[in-house]
Amino acid sequence: MAFVAYPDDLLAEGEQVVVHRRPHWKMLVGPVLVLLLVVGVTSFSAAVVREQTWAPWAWLGLAAAGLALVGRFTVYPVVRWRTTHFVVTDRRVLVREGVVTRQGMDVPLRRISSVQFRQGPLERLLGSGTLVIESDSDEALEFDDVPGVRRVHAVLYNQVAH
Repeated sequence: MAFVAYPDDLLAEGEQVVVHRRPHWKMLVGPVLVLLLVVGVTSFSAAVVREQTWAPWAWLGLAAAGLALVGRFTVYPVVRWRTTHFVVTDRRVLVREGVVTRQGMDVPLRRISSVQFRQGPLERLLGSGTLVIESDSDEALEFDDVPGVRRVHAVLYNQVAH
């Protein structure tokens, strides 16, 4: 398994990253479809109004609306995907997410009592799934869209068992 670098300032001295994942790429399908739809609709609309005397104003409005839609429904989700991390180290499980407001959660391996995964038919085909971690005192934590969830499950189970 290839190890991906993770910011050292989040790790304790001597702590090693075992698995580092971002959410599965399937989360980006919707934002890409929105991008294509917005570009198509705004381009078509711009072509329809090109013969009008007010076409420059319409183009400006279309560009503003298109940029706003792409920013909210494409750029923001891509940046959020890029800034979401699921990390297993030799001591704990870390989750970091958020664009403007960052959130984080750490679960020490010694507190984990069981590790499970779920995959539907589409998730099996894409190699993703939901990882469920139960700790001694808390309710189960579910992490959706984990790529390579079976491999992550096996690695995390081995870390907890040792």
